[in-house]
Amino acid sequence: METFWFCVIALLWLGYLFLEGFDFGVGMLLPVLGRDEAERRVLINTIGPVWDGNEVWLLVAAGATFAAFPGWYASLFSSAYLPLTLFLLALIGRGVAFEYRGKVDSARWRRVWDAVIVAGSWVAALGVGLVLSTNVFGLPLDAAGDRVGSPFAAFTLESLLGALAIAGYALVHGAVFLSLKTEGEVRERARALALRTAPFALFPLVVLLLLVQLRFGSVWTYAAAIGVALAAFGAFARLALRREGQAFALMGVAVAGTVVALFGALYPNVLPSTLDPAFTLTVENTASSPYTLTVMTWVAAFGTPAVLIYQGWTYWVFRKRIGTRHIPSVHVP
Repeated sequence: METFWFCVIALLWLGYLFLEGFDFGVGMLLPVLGRDEAERRVLINTIGPVWDGNEVWLLVAAGATFAAFPGWYASLFSSAYLPLTLFLLALIGRGVAFEYRGKVDSARWRRVWDAVIVAGSWVAALGVGLVLSTNVFGLPLDAAGDRVGSPFAAFTLESLLGALAIAGYALVHGAVFLSLKTEGEVRERARALALRTAPFALFPLVVLLLLVQLRFGSVWTYAAAIGVALAAFGAFARLALRREGQAFALMGVAVAGTVVALFGALYPNVLPSTLDPAFTLTVENTASSPYTLTVMTWVAAFGTPAVLIYQGWTYWVFRKRIGTRHIPSVHVP
């Protein structure tokens, strides 16, 4: 059961990175691809019906970690308190900005909230990458699972590389998504930007996966890392041929391979100690009781299909492309 729930948590992170990844990317690209108010509204409307639902995957991942592996949850969330706080503040600010942006018919008002969306998207994407890579490379934990050292222990070269890797992925993923969901000039600019930036933006992800495999990898996690590179190349090639849907699906394959490579290299550990391997937290020494894991499994068996059906229905309803012709004229005082 411990291994099963470790895989479930990895799957929840996969869902979060894939779904929230593109709406982080949309927020990051708001001032780049949105050249006027109508185009910026097009960009926001592509994720307007789904961005809050995408964050459910993060909440469930954190909740599942708390319930299934309380020792893992306690050590990670307390040891990486500073980057997690910045990450959550960015998510809060971003969510408020989406809701408040259109409340006042003022260009200055909208510019302020646009800046919050952009900053929140960048900080959140960097933050989730930093926390995930910190989880893989480890923290200076003592025998009690407490962090030794300063609050900045999570800020290492490896974790900063992870931050750049996830932010770079989100940037490209968001551009591919916008090329799939928009029409006209916005679509063309999004496609061109994705093709132009992909080799550079995805380079940190390649370096991160290579570093993880060199330190902790096995044959099958190496295979997953190679699959990421092939999927990213395939997405680039399909996008060049204007096959945006196929490119978007291949970006999903790339993030799936990333999660397999990272969590596969981590297992059976859940949070390595950089002080002494004997202090490393594992699936066995941090898991809840078998009874708790069994109850969680039954709850998940009934709740998960309902969530997937509802979210899938939402995406189906809002599946069509959006353009400036769908945006009513606005007065800009």
